[in-house]
Amino acid sequence: MYMKVPIVLLALIEGSLLVFAVYLAVSIDRQGVDIATATPSGHLLPTALVFASFGLVSLFAVGLYSTRQRSSRAGVFVRVAASMVSAAALSTFCYYVLPSLRIERHVLASTMVIGIMASFITRLLFERIVDDDLFKRRVLVFGAGTRAQSLLDLRRRSDTRSFRLIGFVPTDGDVIAAPADRIVERPADLFRWAVENDLDEIVMAMDDRRRGFPMHELLECRLAGIDILELPSFLERETGKVRLDVLNPSWIIFGEGFNASPLQRALQRAFDLLASLGLLVVVLPFMVLAVIGIRIEDGLRAPVLYRQRRVGHRGEIFEVLKFRSMGVDAEPAGAQYATTNDPRVTRMGGLMRRTHIDELPQLLNVLRGEMSFVGPRPERPEFVCQLEQRIPYYRERHTVKPGITGWAQLCYPYDSSEKDAVEKLQYDLYYVKNRSLLFDLAILMQTVEVVLWGKGAR
Repeated sequence: MYMKVPIVLLALIEGSLLVFAVYLAVSIDRQGVDIATATPSGHLLPTALVFASFGLVSLFAVGLYSTRQRSSRAGVFVRVAASMVSAAALSTFCYYVLPSLRIERHVLASTMVIGIMASFITRLLFERIVDDDLFKRRVLVFGAGTRAQSLLDLRRRSDTRSFRLIGFVPTDGDVIAAPADRIVERPADLFRWAVENDLDEIVMAMDDRRRGFPMHELLECRLAGIDILELPSFLERETGKVRLDVLNPSWIIFGEGFNASPLQRALQRAFDLLASLGLLVVVLPFMVLAVIGIRIEDGLRAPVLYRQRRVGHRGEIFEVLKFRSMGVDAEPAGAQYATTNDPRVTRMGGLMRRTHIDELPQLLNVLRGEMSFVGPRPERPEFVCQLEQRIPYYRERHTVKPGITGWAQLCYPYDSSEKDAVEKLQYDLYYVKNRSLLFDLAILMQTVEVVLWGKGAR
């Protein structure tokens, strides 16, 4: 998982402001009285750090540190406000557990208001600065043919906000696809030209590397601190997915990632067990309400759970558990994709899908070791058989356990066609390549945004 410099800098600035918000709220309340008396311990910094930490976690959980955040200003304000309310509630609980850190309620309320204003204003100012070239890497693309064209297909602002494309250098064997105004004539001395133009990176996108590969010049650039990236690696970093149209087996075989040590697997299993047991205790009341709702709508004899065969780790078949959200005979003609406003969904099922309550029984799949908390969503064998024949690298998504939530679910809505399956596979491969416990925690935190705002529900 790659962390972009502007996002890290924004988090550092906001974290500092949230610490300052506590001091400012106490100073306003005390009006000249020693602020050391604001807490029983006589030290305000630990109290401020607690609030700032919960504030950053909450901002992250509602998606405000995601490069794919495209909410309006009103939407951003609502998310900031929700984050600060959450931070205040969590801080209150922490101060109750640790009385020495406690501050008065009205001071905490003032801190929350100051935090909302400080974070929102900072984001408005930061957005204007990042739109300039201050944080953007200067990138030259070595190649101007079919492979290089994939960079021209980047349409979303989030995919291009961290770099500035200087131009494309045509190479032998390229069928020119880049526009004429973006073409840069091949420099006689690539290293000198790169230094003079203050390049940060060179992306290798040659259609034919057997002709005119500038080994010596690239070596000079690399030793001078200019990064040399393969096209798949560059697109992976900028888009958060592995692009199938530029992928080749050697990049997977010899590149970084796509592995997991025994220790990593053990830690992930321990995390799955602890998190599943803990979450079951929290969501048990919602599960009971779901059972009651299904019984009321469909009758006492109607089945509550829906069992469906899915493809799991290394192609093994297992039964995934969900609360039934469709009619009893929803698929008389066999397996089919879910669609928008699917008429087979019951009224209770629609509510459960919007709130993702229908997924809660899968915690039992996690406890049994058939699934993990985070991973690619398990597909039905009927679909997998078709997709493996038509989509390259589809089998590789089964090298990890399927998950209740995942990177693809955060970045792309439910798939209802083969085209959507291709798009989601690119995000799944990104997860398989970069998976780690830290990445899993980040996905789980961002899943809160999906639940609260209903993204991805169908």
